[in-house]
Amino acid sequence: MAVNSRPAQPVMLGQNQYGKAENRVVKITRDGATHHIKDLNVSVALSGDMEEVHYSGSNANVLPTDTTKNTVFAFAKEHGIESAEQFGIHLARHFVTSQEPIKIARIRIEEYAWERIETSDANSRFIGADEVKHSFVRKGQETRVAQITYDGEKWEVISGLKDLTVMNSTNSEFWGYVKDKYTTLQEAYDRILATSVSGRWRFNWTDDEQKMPNWEKSYEQVRRHALQAFAETYSLSLQQTLYQMGSRIINNRSEIDEVRFSLPNSHHFLVDLEPFGLKNDNEVYFAADRPYGLIEATILRNGCEPRIPVDLTNL
Repeated sequence: MAVNSRPAQPVMLGQNQYGKAENRVVKITRDGATHHIKDLNVSVALSGDMEEVHYSGSNANVLPTDTTKNTVFAFAKEHGIESAEQFGIHLARHFVTSQEPIKIARIRIEEYAWERIETSDANSRFIGADEVKHSFVRKGQETRVAQITYDGEKWEVISGLKDLTVMNSTNSEFWGYVKDKYTTLQEAYDRILATSVSGRWRFNWTDDEQKMPNWEKSYEQVRRHALQAFAETYSLSLQQTLYQMGSRIINNRSEIDEVRFSLPNSHHFLVDLEPFGLKNDNEVYFAADRPYGLIEATILRNGCEPRIPVDLTNL
């Protein structure tokens, strides 16, 4: 008697995807004595006609995850890595167009930045080189991220950053809030405002007929506008600062329709120095790592619909 591989109703298969996660690829471009580094962590997720592999275990439509890993490394050589977004576009297009069962490819990328080590003239002469252009130190600021999704017709590109730690040592207040019997927090008219910025922004480039953004320039400019808004906003709440950061990006970058930020409020509490006979005139603080307030919001170009997930941990 033939065995039906598909389960009986009411059980059915829902959304599914597979791929190779966290492929660490480093591409060195050697321009004579001057070298350039692109350091990525690439995760591939593929979905499409994959019911049978779940129902019966048939791998007839399955491109091995090991093959997706190999493709990442081969494409680093064949296409180079102009930007995280461009590299993800090459990969997504390849998987959807080369494998008929694959209908959607989602590429997630983290990029780790490096900068050149400045060497002294004396040391350069000592080692016999006029100038060292092949030594780098890992930047300790933010991690750049990108997610590229392609369904064979439309693109969705979401870029962003995380772990960008910023602080205003003044020009921040917090008062006039709701108080109840559990409220102990004192109103503050001059406080430290610090956070570790996690942000994502969605481009309005969705098909190959449109002019593609300059991904590198866009990232640099978005980062600049966000930091300038943080620095230049006299803040009465972290929510206000967040809105100003997103608004400045939308107003200045026409290629972006949506921005979402997740900003933990990294609390700095004045230390009570009176037991030691000392006055603390907004000078010495205790930096508390937890618990922390978490402020999150999406800022949209007027008329656009939100598409960035509310929970950025899923992006």
